[in-house]
Amino acid sequence: MPPTPAAPAEALPLDDALIASLVEDATLAPSLHNAQPWLFRYDPGGRTFTIRADPARELPSTDPERRALHISCAAAVLNLRVAAAHAGWQAVTELLPDPEDPDLLAEVSLVARRPESYDELTELYPALRRRHTSRVPFDDERIEPSLLDVLGRAALMEGARLAFPDAFHRRTILELSGEALAREQEDPAHRAEIAHWIGDPAEGGVADDGIPRYALGPRRRGGAAPVRDFAPDPSAARPRTPAPGDRIADSGPPAAASDTAPGGDPARAPGPDPGFVRESAVFEDSPQLALLGTVRDHPADWLRAGQAMERVLLEATLDGLATSVASQVLEWSDLRWAIRDPASAMGHVHMVIRLGYGPLGPLTRRRPVDDVLTVEPGGPDGPGE
Repeated sequence: MPPTPAAPAEALPLDDALIASLVEDATLAPSLHNAQPWLFRYDPGGRTFTIRADPARELPSTDPERRALHISCAAAVLNLRVAAAHAGWQAVTELLPDPEDPDLLAEVSLVARRPESYDELTELYPALRRRHTSRVPFDDERIEPSLLDVLGRAALMEGARLAFPDAFHRRTILELSGEALAREQEDPAHRAEIAHWIGDPAEGGVADDGIPRYALGPRRRGGAAPVRDFAPDPSAARPRTPAPGDRIADSGPPAAASDTAPGGDPARAPGPDPGFVRESAVFEDSPQLALLGTVRDHPADWLRAGQAMERVLLEATLDGLATSVASQVLEWSDLRWAIRDPASAMGHVHMVIRLGYGPLGPLTRRRPVDDVLTVEPGGPDGPGE
């Protein structure tokens, strides 16, 4: 095996602190029900990350094909690439490197970047910690076509397409989204799976995943935005059932998983609020939507779509847009097929993205890096070097 090239002079050293920081940035990615179904392993000798699916965090009722799992983990891969570019390294990605190991989703190798080269992913880094799902009403201001073109280019850069439906197609999407929500409410397995991941931990518990009550947004009492109401019952404030990764605090009040903002300033997800009251609101009548998809529909395409989705979301955040994703209509195979535009070259839709001007979503809890990262010993950039 040829020797590992020397690190570029302008790159940060790949020490323990940087490796942990890269993974922390990667785990800021969105995931279905904030289940965070990823595991990272870093090999210092090859300067290579492997990203695996975490089987303990699969959602068999909502995501039986593991489509959303692939998309979620791929979004984390894109974040890892962005963070690596910001640190002065080029990330070379291989999807599904071992056909015999379906849980091994990607390998990301860090290589020296030529001094004259420039990775435009670096520009997205400031958006990593600002991008949060926003489940609140957006303003009526329409997005300029030139900005939509920028978002479309972001998807193309990752091998996917972004389509902006016209009024007729948008009505179809909204109708199908309503049908998906109705089916969800009628299906006990779906309801139980959602209840498992939604809400605050029981007294004395510390949750590192799931969607806390403060991030649910208001209940919709009007408008047509396809915002999923995870707790349609106004009194739904019961503690969340324990999920993989939950801990029980030895003493003291519940605390949320911490995060660190750029520059080292601490940014902390709010803890459970005993006085929390979920209000209602009127959402947009004419939501601005985008469909993200690919020509084919295989696991590698899901991974491309996940990276494209995150690139679009980060670009939108940089450009002052608030975003949320609406996956409920894609969780039913017949509705997923019906949502596509027959006139488009997009063969398969993997995500519905809601865009607009409004408040950015709140920071939500994340699993600690120690829970998701394993570092192999030794190597040129390993511990102690």
